[in-house]
Amino acid sequence: MSVTSRFGTSEAVDNAPLWKYVTKMDKVGDGGGNKSFTCNYCLCAFKGSYSRVKAQLLKILNLGIKACPKVSYEHMVEMQKMSDLAEQRKKPNLVSLPPHSGSIPKEGSASTSEAVLPMKRKVPGNSPLEKAFNKQSRDKLDSLIARAFYSGGISFNFSRNPYWIEMVKYAANNNLAGYVPPGYNSLRTTLLQKERAHMEQLMKPIKSSWKDKGLSIVSDRWTDAQRRPLINFMGTSELGPIFLKAIDGTKEYKDKHYIARLLLDAISKVGPQNVVQVITDNAAVMKSARSIVEAEYPHIFWTPCVVHTLNLALKNICAAKNTEKNEVTFEACHWITEIIDDASFIRIFIMNHSMRLAIFNEFSPLKLLAVAETRFASMLIMLKRLRDIKKNLQAMVISEQWTSYKEDDVGKATNVKNIILNDVWWGKVDFILEFTKPIYDMIRVADTDTPILHLVYDMWDTMIEKVKEVIFRYEGIQENETSSFFNVIYDILIDRWTKNSTPLHCLAHSLNPK
Repeated sequence: MSVTSRFGTSEAVDNAPLWKYVTKMDKVGDGGGNKSFTCNYCLCAFKGSYSRVKAQLLKILNLGIKACPKVSYEHMVEMQKMSDLAEQRKKPNLVSLPPHSGSIPKEGSASTSEAVLPMKRKVPGNSPLEKAFNKQSRDKLDSLIARAFYSGGISFNFSRNPYWIEMVKYAANNNLAGYVPPGYNSLRTTLLQKERAHMEQLMKPIKSSWKDKGLSIVSDRWTDAQRRPLINFMGTSELGPIFLKAIDGTKEYKDKHYIARLLLDAISKVGPQNVVQVITDNAAVMKSARSIVEAEYPHIFWTPCVVHTLNLALKNICAAKNTEKNEVTFEACHWITEIIDDASFIRIFIMNHSMRLAIFNEFSPLKLLAVAETRFASMLIMLKRLRDIKKNLQAMVISEQWTSYKEDDVGKATNVKNIILNDVWWGKVDFILEFTKPIYDMIRVADTDTPILHLVYDMWDTMIEKVKEVIFRYEGIQENETSSFFNVIYDILIDRWTKNSTPLHCLAHSLNPK
């Protein structure tokens, strides 16, 4: 339905077509074109001339009259067209001159009888409609934001940051004329202090719950990109984890006394009466520091990290050492180490040369994954990725590009081809992934912020039973028979569970209403 059919309350003047969208009232004053009028859309009364009618209906700002909130975008477009046509009718019919040729026109010719003015060029963004929706300004702002991202090397994922979105919306919706964003120094000093105070306020409800619910001190050691040994301390409870502090131990001798001193300092910071347990990895220095902490605070338990314990179990299985004490385990599990070494050899051979990597990328949509030295579960992730792209790898090594490969490592390329086309090798990969899957699944469940202390006892028993089921099925053994390979795996898992279990696990399991 067009605007012209909706409103026809008065006869429109050719040069002022928007009068018909308002109802004229009494004339204001003795002279001029000011009248009282009522908008036919919002039914609001105003006083003024036609220019104010136009500003009200077309939502033109800064003309002393508020824009009509009832005029839709479609109606405004149609009214804008009518207003533009009226403006064109007001202008004289001018004929543009031909290009200057250097000749002098004859006296009395048409070119000298009339003054011809050039047509004014319409500047983009100057029309009332474009001003109303600020299209040009929005496009300009988009370009400036994009340029800041590109020039600063900011990740595109930062555009999803809710604080970034909130900041831009606040700046756009508030008139902050002359505002200058904070500089380098204020961001790292005063504003940082304000934000810390703000975070302290947000954490007060969590800290206040420690008195009734208790908390656990979690310590984690790691090495950053500059090879600095860092030690983190977190306080975690039912309402979530809180970062307490991080220590750079570069110049420190990290013996049991040093570790114990750091743990005791973290405990005193949150209140010893609030601490239920201290969770660390299974390193010998951590175990030694345990006795010092328990001597100071007998009510605090020391609990080894379940994830680290399971990773150590995988290390014993997948990277068994050939020692006199470990002879039985090495004899049963050395083939697993060989399979993982083959997988690492394939990955390194492909990734460490641009030509081989280019050939691989032609056949596989997925990338090969690296292995973290301290995370033995990453070995299983690497094996799983190889199995996922098994057909792609086989298509690659039988392709003409691989066959015609003439680099110095032709012998290694042939070895890679033989491994990838070996069905027996892939069968062993499948078996490794299948019987270690229960261990890997337990790592994934435990490696979260969700409290699982009450589940560990049952999860460990269930995990061992699932491992047994897979091995017995693979070897074709009945339930009442014995598997020498499973016995080795069982001893590894039980040994790790014995070192990991504490009275807290048993108590939490007994209190679990499941």
